[in-house]
Amino acid sequence: MSDTTMRTSVAAVVPCYNAGDRVAPVINRLREFLDHVIVVDDGSTDGAAEPLRELGATVIALPQNQGKGFAMMRGFREALALPNVTCAVIVDADGQHDPRELPALYRNFVEEKADLVIGAREFDQAHVPWRSRFGNKLTAGITRALLGQRIGDTQSGFRLHSRPLLEFIIEKIPGGRYETEMEILVKAVRNNFKVTTSPIQTIYEEGNPSSHFNKFRDSFRIYRKLLKVSLFR
Repeated sequence: MSDTTMRTSVAAVVPCYNAGDRVAPVINRLREFLDHVIVVDDGSTDGAAEPLRELGATVIALPQNQGKGFAMMRGFREALALPNVTCAVIVDADGQHDPRELPALYRNFVEEKADLVIGAREFDQAHVPWRSRFGNKLTAGITRALLGQRIGDTQSGFRLHSRPLLEFIIEKIPGGRYETEMEILVKAVRNNFKVTTSPIQTIYEEGNPSSHFNKFRDSFRIYRKLLKVSLFR
């Protein structure tokens, strides 16, 4: 595996909603590794996405905010339109994922012949709040019980998807908000796509002002989607 292969065959999809000045450094770092960086501006009002074209990113502007899941689907369609792309990686716009860890995810993708590689964080660290550690372990435990497969970090948004999985996703999943990532995971396992994990650093920022994740509302949506998709195929 060469850096050149990864550069031309991987597309990054960056859902973006009012990420402000955090998103430009993310795009610059991704462009160090990849030719194809797709920013999906999910109805932002801060004007931060449009200048990213000058950094070499493709910017797709949605007319109104629909949710991360809808932005992901739009980005996946754009990635699939690129004939040399074999996989797409989702990267958060606010700097919660380090693009320098992308080569390790891609190495796992190639060596394991995987369809979904999840960047798995280590939550047993002092700087991670107890509620985040508890929530992650609870979700991982429920997921294992329902799916029969141990996945250490079901909530990580740093994920690499194969082209066959992408084609399946855009046909079967309409999109949504944060629960879309759980739906992708469950349906990947249920439909015999190979799911693996690759360790990544835990970048945690208490009270991140650019995060739009609502702990109660979005957690409810994630658990509801997990139960619905797992129990009612």
